[in-house]
Amino acid sequence: MTRVLVVDDDFMVARLHSRCVAATEGFTVAGVAHSGAEALRAAELLRPDLVLLDVYLPDMDGLTVLRELRARDPRHQVDALFITAARDAHTIRTALRSGALHYLIKPFHQSALQEQLRHIGALRHRLNGLDETSQEASQEDVDQIFGTRPPGSRELPKGLAQHTAELVERVLRQHPEGLSASECAAAGELSRVSARRYLEYFAETGRADITLRYGGTGRPERRYRWLA
Repeated sequence: MTRVLVVDDDFMVARLHSRCVAATEGFTVAGVAHSGAEALRAAELLRPDLVLLDVYLPDMDGLTVLRELRARDPRHQVDALFITAARDAHTIRTALRSGALHYLIKPFHQSALQEQLRHIGALRHRLNGLDETSQEASQEDVDQIFGTRPPGSRELPKGLAQHTAELVERVLRQHPEGLSASECAAAGELSRVSARRYLEYFAETGRADITLRYGGTGRPERRYRWLA
């Protein structure tokens, strides 16, 4: 589970963000803070993995909070996702250079926050997998973590073809509501086995998410939705 500290001076906004975090698979709310000082104390006590951080706080700005978090304990490099109404270029540039994973401008639909959380979860999963297996990162790993290549230029695993990957991506983009492997296969004129391989690849690399649809009997149906 990714443990999240929610930081916002507005109690209702903090509550909404907390509900969104709690509703996202793989994430849990470790704590809530309403000022910079509270955030620093909570981070020291709770050791969260991720901080949802507003820029406008009553005692110090969120950028200062992130710098303090990084300086106080260099070994515990907590990740940060800014959620704020600040939209000037200087603030956005500073957040980026401070190491923020992303920057959401208020107001936004809660689905945008969940999408970013799922993306962060996929990145953490990839990094943890590299740590646990002590394997060296491939260029695909690095590109996915840093987001440095356009989707069409990403290196595919052995056995997957670029033109088929582009076809499956196109089918996913045309069905924003999501679809099953069987539906994708039919739309792209592929075999179900082949379609599922590409769908699972996109899910593993954080470009698609998976939801389960439960029917009357048997296994739940896996449905895929494009994210990237």
